[in-house]
Amino acid sequence: MRLELAWFSGRPLLRGRGAGAILRFERVRPQRGDTFQPLRASEITPQFLDRAIRALKRWKYDFLGMDDVCRRALAPRQKRRFVALTFDGAFKDLISFAYPVLRRHAVPFTVYVPTAFPDGVGEAWRLGLEQVIARESRISLLMGQKEQRFAVEEDAEKRALFSHLEAWLRSLAPADLSAAINDLCTRYRIDLAALSREASMDWADLASLAADPLVTLGSATVNHPVLANMADADALREMTMGKAVAEAAFRREIRHLAYPFGDRASFQRSHVLMAEEAGFASAVSTIPGIVEASGRTNLRALPRISWDGRMRSLRMMRVLVSGTAFAPVRPTDSARK
Repeated sequence: MRLELAWFSGRPLLRGRGAGAILRFERVRPQRGDTFQPLRASEITPQFLDRAIRALKRWKYDFLGMDDVCRRALAPRQKRRFVALTFDGAFKDLISFAYPVLRRHAVPFTVYVPTAFPDGVGEAWRLGLEQVIARESRISLLMGQKEQRFAVEEDAEKRALFSHLEAWLRSLAPADLSAAINDLCTRYRIDLAALSREASMDWADLASLAADPLVTLGSATVNHPVLANMADADALREMTMGKAVAEAAFRREIRHLAYPFGDRASFQRSHVLMAEEAGFASAVSTIPGIVEASGRTNLRALPRISWDGRMRSLRMMRVLVSGTAFAPVRPTDSARK
């Protein structure tokens, strides 16, 4: 309702706040007909991506890569605001379905790569969980020290169980999460390793993107863990190793980081300092907001607007990127760096 009121009030038409906005997408692929799609919010179609870019051009936004975002965030506010398109996860469908759209529009964009996945050893645990629940009506698994059993006949029950188990898995330390999801997938004959490889770009795919001057490649650590569930030394190692592996693969400096998951429960203030120690010029979260001008937004705690793929409304996108839906950043929330 608040977004609808902002649109009909005309506020996004009259004045946008801040220097610009960073949009976060994850998967881009044709719409599926499955009734059980618990990850639908993280998907958009190529057609919607095309419509969104056309609309942002019509609204006179400057499209920027992350290097230019950093420069604009430190400079005084300009008359034209910017938008940055970012893609998390390095999914295979990005090069199959998103890249042709982005290349046709000749707009810059950034891809954040968790390097274990193009190496073929990453675990796309949410996809494994989705497949188990989609296929089965009775599911048992070990949670803590206790065997738990669930009956899920209807889609609503399946969605509720997915949300419950996803939250539980996200609360675990990385080694415990890996053990739990592999046990679950083994019980129900889901090949998690093959599923993860099939969903992810390989190094050849990424090399083709790296050859495009409009593409910025960033890091999303090695294994894409919840950093808050790790000791500080291990979290820092994830950042530094992800950067080092990507730099060796692409033979260029990797200057930009995306915190895995990136919400308030997934990373801490100490991780912002780690990103600086690891040598990143910027780091993005998934905490919604806009980028302020004149250094009022910490470059290693940049907000991003995660677009919900269940929404088709360009009106809502216009409100969100305008910044009118978000409270102004308080001076104590940001650092001039």
